[in-house]
Amino acid sequence: MERSSLAQRAVHLSATMPRPGAHEGIPFDSGHAFPGVLPDLRAAAELALSEYRAETLQYGVRPGLPELREWISGYLHGEGAEVPAEEVVVVNGAKHGIDLLCRLLLDEGDSIVVTAPTYFTAIPIFKSFGASFIEVSQDEEGLDTSELEAVLARLVREGRRLPKFIYNVPDFHNPTGVTMSRRRREALVELSARHRILILEDSPYRKVRFEGAPEPMIKALDRANTILIGTFAKLIAPGLRIGWVSASTDALARIIQLKSDGGSCPLTQRIIVEFCRAGGLDAHIQSVQRTYGSHRDHMVAAVRRQLPELSMTVPHGGYYLWLKLPEGMDGDELTTRAADAGVTILAGSKFFAGQPQKNYIRLAYSHATPVQIDEGVGRLAGALRSMASTSARA
Repeated sequence: MERSSLAQRAVHLSATMPRPGAHEGIPFDSGHAFPGVLPDLRAAAELALSEYRAETLQYGVRPGLPELREWISGYLHGEGAEVPAEEVVVVNGAKHGIDLLCRLLLDEGDSIVVTAPTYFTAIPIFKSFGASFIEVSQDEEGLDTSELEAVLARLVREGRRLPKFIYNVPDFHNPTGVTMSRRRREALVELSARHRILILEDSPYRKVRFEGAPEPMIKALDRANTILIGTFAKLIAPGLRIGWVSASTDALARIIQLKSDGGSCPLTQRIIVEFCRAGGLDAHIQSVQRTYGSHRDHMVAAVRRQLPELSMTVPHGGYYLWLKLPEGMDGDELTTRAADAGVTILAGSKFFAGQPQKNYIRLAYSHATPVQIDEGVGRLAGALRSMASTSARA
């Protein structure tokens, strides 16, 4: 297709279809679920397709099944966020929620705040709406609120427009694995209220915790200025493609008018409701925590043993290790060499909305088996050694 025919939002997108073999090799790239922990949903599906057939095979109601919205409300209540069902809308996964919120909030040229690095799949969604990025660094406590405060103060002094929202993954951040401290969450809430800027809290990994006590949800600290994006991808299974947005009722009334699907799949929603009602979720979450905690420990040990020159912060939950390469090492090149060696990883440069930093890589420990983790880290170590050897000869 001629570039002149494309909308501006599509010009920068890749024109190359993914290769059929893109997921061959040892998978450290994407946060797929481990096949061994995928739940048995047959009983819930049978109920959904028999007793509830008249509901599940019809068009869905735009806000989502009332019973699922009530369940989500109860789940959030258990996390300390007093959110009534009327402030929940069901969407087709978290990314659909992000897209709808961009439709609701962004005009061409608006700015938003993201961490550096940030969730790489959200970056092209934000870009497609013409957003510009204000990147704020993070450390072991998460988003640096002092830096953000200085940025916002400078914008005010210069009479410039403030960002529309602050986007963050506060629990087991993707890609860094860092969990934002309570004091930083409280400082973020205070900045949000002072400058009247919304917070978009993206919270897919909160229940994938292996150790330590949870910090309060930002939504629990500030229901008014925080919009919560949740998903069943990590709670149950990614293929369900069901998530939710929690916001004020006037915002949600507009969001459901922007939903081009006419209502998320009622069959999948009913399966989720029945699975949760039958008590399957708690046991499933415990299985996920045990399995992924073991995978994390295995990968951390393998990296320390075979890649001691790489630095990392060990996450207390989530799916990922964020590794810093030695100075001068290029994560993009390492990603290519690793793929040639039969292990798929993601270059850290993908996770920066602005100027990419190339001396990072992200490894997912969720999908691979412990045997694959050992083998894959070994192959990655070989690829790194070959880079170092090539560099030494140059």
